[in-house]
Amino acid sequence: MKRIGALSGVRQLPVLFVLIGVVAGLDLLFLILPILLVLPLSFSSAQYLVFPPPGFSLQWYGQFFGRPEWMSSLFLSLQVSVMATALTCVLGLLASLAMVRARFPGKTAAYVILLAPMIVPSIITAVAIYLFLARFNMVGNALGMALGLTVVTLPLFTIIVSATLQGFDVHLEQAAISLGAGPLVAFARVTLPIIAPGVISGALFAFLTAFGDLLIPLLLSGPTTVTLSVRIWTNLVMQINPTIAAVSSFLTMVALVVLGSVGLLRRLQK
Repeated sequence: MKRIGALSGVRQLPVLFVLIGVVAGLDLLFLILPILLVLPLSFSSAQYLVFPPPGFSLQWYGQFFGRPEWMSSLFLSLQVSVMATALTCVLGLLASLAMVRARFPGKTAAYVILLAPMIVPSIITAVAIYLFLARFNMVGNALGMALGLTVVTLPLFTIIVSATLQGFDVHLEQAAISLGAGPLVAFARVTLPIIAPGVISGALFAFLTAFGDLLIPLLLSGPTTVTLSVRIWTNLVMQINPTIAAVSSFLTMVALVVLGSVGLLRRLQK
């Protein structure tokens, strides 16, 4: 009887695995289906959004790359995202070192405050950032947007780098210090090269988050400072044409490149 029960259990396992695979495949299809629909729409020959597209055309990519307002928004988004990523790397690396290595009263509370932008609703965080930066007349410029976006990119970067630091053997750094290197030199020449894949991964995710964020740039934008995400939102509200599909496809390609780079770094780290 025991043998028969064991055999029936073994037979049920492949069925369970197949069921899990089917559910996972449906989940992936549900997530990727909007992207699969947007991509052909970006090559539509129609003058409005219609699926399936009546024909193939690159006119909407020409509208995107050929219109100065779209290009100015793209370059502004790149500028703001790079600035926010640089600030995030500096502040996040210091915060990660403090969270992993330092011992001080209220450490748990400090960690919760650091992660607060991921917990608090995004609109509340965006309004708070706007009210704070408005006091310093930093609304409507790239630096203000970069500072605001740093608030939302810092928690994710800190989580990634803190996890990397926890797996680092601190004895390697201590050995360098015992051989005469100062703490900063030991960190720069021993610790940083080893944790570099984690730092770069965090920086890429921070860049991707800053590049695609809408709420903070929407509140901090000005007449001449409109990021790409805000430009897309404005066009969706005012008018809908396939140029938005071309821009969305471009942003999807950027996201895929960043995620592919992160995956490559993960392999190198192993």
